[in-house]
Amino acid sequence: MKIYSVFDEEFRPYGKVLTGYDTDKLVEAMEDIPYPPSGTSYEPSIDSLEGQDIFSALQDRAYGGMPIQIGMCWGHNTKLNCLEYHRDSEINIGDTDFILLLAKSEEIIDGRLDTKSVKAFSAPKGAVVEVYATSLHYAPCGRDVDTGFRVAIVLPRGTNEEPPKFKAGCDEDTWLTARNKWLLAHPESDEAKNGAHIGLVGENIDIQK
Repeated sequence: MKIYSVFDEEFRPYGKVLTGYDTDKLVEAMEDIPYPPSGTSYEPSIDSLEGQDIFSALQDRAYGGMPIQIGMCWGHNTKLNCLEYHRDSEINIGDTDFILLLAKSEEIIDGRLDTKSVKAFSAPKGAVVEVYATSLHYAPCGRDVDTGFRVAIVLPRGTNEEPPKFKAGCDEDTWLTARNKWLLAHPESDEAKNGAHIGLVGENIDIQK
């Protein structure tokens, strides 16, 4: 699988790299959080990250004053497993280089997306990477299974908390697994085994291969 850079022209439909932010203190705070014993962990809001000066800059500049949260996804991963989307952009900032596996929402047909549509993009440590609302994404990847990653995840406050309770009015409503989180799972994933909508067909991409 070809791995592009977030600075390549191929990334333009998926997002952009934001400039003018000092991420050094945020990266230092991320590095104080130990890796999980295996797999990945995610917390939507972490006090030590939200206490950094960059919090107000991201809230005011990147989100135009909308309330935000800074959490983190971290651990060890090389597989696609799922794709999710929100109704807004997500910002990713890594404490090391990391890889994003991305697809476009318009590539979902009848509730399914072929993983042949997925592209891989490498982002460098400390870069402020915006992933558009129309770009499907999930847990970042390290270069190999032994390479851990920590990626700060910036989203509107409340995202990925408990979903609202309502009667589904269309198929897409059944993909909602958390607040502001619609998920398509690969049949091999734990999420699919736990009842998530199976919406990915084809190979469960593993960048280690």
